[in-house]
Amino acid sequence: FAEFDDAANLLAANPDATTISIDEPVEIPKNQHSRLQEPGREEDDELLGTDDSDKTELLAGQKKSAPFWTFEYYQTFFDVDTYQVLDRIKGSVFPVPGKNFVRLYIRSNPDLYGPFWICATLVFTIAVSGNLSNFFIHLGKPTYHYVPEFRKVSIAATTIYAYAWLVPLALWGFLVWRNSKVMNIVSYSFLEIVCVYGYSLFIYIPTAILWIIPQKVVRWVLVVFSLCLSGSVLVMTFWPAVRDDNRRIALATVGTILLLHALLAVGCLAYFFDAPELDFPAPIIPAHNGTTVTTKSR
Repeated sequence: FAEFDDAANLLAANPDATTISIDEPVEIPKNQHSRLQEPGREEDDELLGTDDSDKTELLAGQKKSAPFWTFEYYQTFFDVDTYQVLDRIKGSVFPVPGKNFVRLYIRSNPDLYGPFWICATLVFTIAVSGNLSNFFIHLGKPTYHYVPEFRKVSIAATTIYAYAWLVPLALWGFLVWRNSKVMNIVSYSFLEIVCVYGYSLFIYIPTAILWIIPQKVVRWVLVVFSLCLSGSVLVMTFWPAVRDDNRRIALATVGTILLLHALLAVGCLAYFFDAPELDFPAPIIPAHNGTTVTTKSR
């Protein structure tokens, strides 16, 4: 209360003194206000980031840095909670036009937890669904005996994990190479690209379950629908990174990304679900005259 008494005495001695109220709004400098109102600035900052955000992320990365031979170094790759993983899955299933998936979900804390378990779940989903699809296709045939094909698990694991790691590695190397030639190109980190590809594969988990339906039209409709969703996530993420490059190179890069993504989906459908008809051993039917008659079935 002594400070309030001193202030009251000062005002009584000098009534013309200027006072400042904490409720008065802080005046924004004109040059800063005009900079914030520049057209197109907000969209570019959202897609490609600002210098302030990059500095903040660099400081955050320095705090998390640790020697690679320690457990803490690899622990940072899995430092996410359930809500973050669910938000990133929702962002990959319901892409928002004009929004960059890396800048919106990944850049603050890229992880390997979601991509690893999404790929593992997709491997077993495709393998189990492929076996069930083969069982339902040949169900009712007297010469068919169901034998589970466990080799499909290893084939699916090799294909999916190779795609989820080798393609991002090649794309990361390409972006780094182009960044050395064109300064405006944004180069994502390898971990961020792995995150994008890992989360983009989530839509194929429910799709693989629905591929059990023995209707080719339904399966191809599901393939196209899944490609539109996951492919749009990849395009909206990597197009801002290559759009300042040569026009042909930028279009070829995005086209290659979509082509490899489509080959993965179509290849899994063709190998694990659209298997060709198998030739079963022909049953031997004994005849009344002592001879045997062999019938051929497919």
